[in-house]
Order: sequence, then C-alpha cells, then structure tokens
Amino acid sequence: MSKASEIKNGNILRFNGELVSVEEFIHRTPGNLRAFYQARMRNIRTGKLVEYRFRTDEEVEICRVETNDYQYLYEDGDYFVVMDNNTFEQFNIPKSLFGDAARFLKEGMNVIVAFESDEPIMAQAPTSVELEITYTEPAVKGDTSTNALKSATVETGVEVRVPLFINQGDKVKIDTRTGDYIERVK
Repeated sequence: MSKASEIKNGNILRFNGELVSVEEFIHRTPGNLRAFYQARMRNIRTGKLVEYRFRTDEEVEICRVETNDYQYLYEDGDYFVVMDNNTFEQFNIPKSLFGDAARFLKEGMNVIVAFESDEPIMAQAPTSVELEITYTEPAVKGDTSTNALKSATVETGVEVRVPLFINQGDKVKIDTRTGDYIERVK
C-alpha cells in the first residue's frame, strides 16, 4: 500500500475493487482547511470517469502494470492470440480491449498490450495500417476532379470509403481510430 501523496498522473490504481487510470491528480490547500488531493480517474473496463478526494495520508493500492509489444497471430472466437516478441509466449486477449480498431488487425501486426498480474487490462492497435483493396468498383475516366468517395473492401473484410482513383489491388493507409482513408501506398 502507498500513500495518496505518491500517486502520479498515468498511474493505475485499484479503487473500490476496480482498476482506474489516473488522468489528473492535483494537490489542493484551501484557506483554513486541511490539504487534500483531487483526482480524476477513468475506469479501465467501463471507461467511466470517477472523481474522488484523497486525504494526504490515505492509503491507496498502486498497481504494477507491464506494457509490452506483442505480435498478433490469429483470431480465436472472442479472443485474439498474441505472442510476446522476446519469449515467444502466447496470450489470449479479449477482442473488446481493442475496441473498433480490432476490425483492421492483420496477422503479423505489432500491438501493445498492458497486463496487471497476468490479466490483460488494455490493448492498443497501431494508429494506422496498410491494407490491400480486395474489391471496389472501377474508376470512370474524368471522376477525379471532385472529392467524391466510393466504397471499397479491404483484405480484413472491412468496408471503407476511398477516393474514386483507388482501384482493386491498390494498397491504402487507413486510420484505425476512425476507419478513414489516409493515403495510397506505393
């Protein structure tokens, strides 16, 4: 157990039985009252914000979180199987930890996973990925003057909006956070 004065922004705490990430931690000393710490924390599982005032001598549990790079191997039901690049050990990570970016994962990609005592708590896909277009309608000559977009299917099976000049077989860079087209890759 640690004292509240040892908490820093970015720490992971066990607070009321849940894991929370400290987003903001401020020391307050109001006029003639006792000093306290004002904390704004986000629940890791639900994403809800929690605000709490810690006394300066209050005991808290700061969790030891291990973050590392892993290689995505394959999908197994509701889990993604990833491999530690150093020890070659494999782990099952729930798909829900990746959020919407999970639909752009391709075998062999590097992902970041955070563990707290052998339990995965956070997972992050790369911010952009390069994927090949497997199907799209062919472009019509003269359609490139406007900012018009058309639907295209990438190799992971996700449908994205791309400019009219993109053809089947082209490689494109896609933002995994929004699913938007960034650029064509040579």
